[in-house]
Amino acid sequence: MKVAVHSKSFEVQKLPYIEFILQDILKRRFQLEISAALHQHLQNYNVLVPCQNIFSSYKDLNGTNIMISIGGDGTFLETVTLVRDKNIPILGINTGTLGFLATTPKDQIQAALDAVFNGFYSIEERTLIALESEPSIFGELNFGMNEFTIIKRDTSSMIIVHTYLNGDYLNSYWADGLIVATPTGSTGYSLSVGGPVVDPRTNNFIIAPISPHNLNVRPLIVADNSVISFEIAGRSKNFLVSLDSRSMVVDASIQMAVRKCNFNAKLIKLSGESFLKTLRVKLNWGLDTRN
Repeated sequence: MKVAVHSKSFEVQKLPYIEFILQDILKRRFQLEISAALHQHLQNYNVLVPCQNIFSSYKDLNGTNIMISIGGDGTFLETVTLVRDKNIPILGINTGTLGFLATTPKDQIQAALDAVFNGFYSIEERTLIALESEPSIFGELNFGMNEFTIIKRDTSSMIIVHTYLNGDYLNSYWADGLIVATPTGSTGYSLSVGGPVVDPRTNNFIIAPISPHNLNVRPLIVADNSVISFEIAGRSKNFLVSLDSRSMVVDASIQMAVRKCNFNAKLIKLSGESFLKTLRVKLNWGLDTRN
């Protein structure tokens, strides 16, 4: 079995968890692959781990069976870009804070590894959102798991986002920006601007304005087979666009549209895990003395 591991920069107190996972993989005599970023951070701590492959993109992954993401949700989102369309299941180990995607806590690492390496898990597929633009903004990394965002720069005045759904005019959003979120991203940036929580098994996108200048404007749920396109206007000639944690300043004349990506992310789900349980635990739903 080939097992790949990725982690971003981490504090020294998290090093024992990472070393434990790597040593567990090696003890099982699996082939270990380490991301270039993790390899560099291990070197910074003078930790040497024998591995068969150091990868920096999906092109370096061949025949990989399992990908392990160690960190928080930001690390998990980055891991998705490393896997891309390789259909490699991803296990999220949470050494961060909230952990909507990286759901396995530090005190359950051994049990999680035992379950995964013995095949006791299920796969939950998550929709990704893809950006089409002319010229291309993010190159090959033109997809995201959480959301696509258009937002004004710095302290400039609001922007106007003329939005179209399958070519039909939807609305002109006078706002600080606009979010198009996947169901997975409904508990992220979209939630913070008043968007609804959406079950990740549904086939929807959420269009949510950021600080709209019209109180009648509310988030809208649309089918994920829609093509959502935009024209931007405003006093500023530049604005910011982002896909998850990647962002770029672009010119207002650029043409952009988003649609459902032609591949999904595959999340490893262990026994007892569910989206509803995550809502209760992470958002404190049901935290009421009457319950």
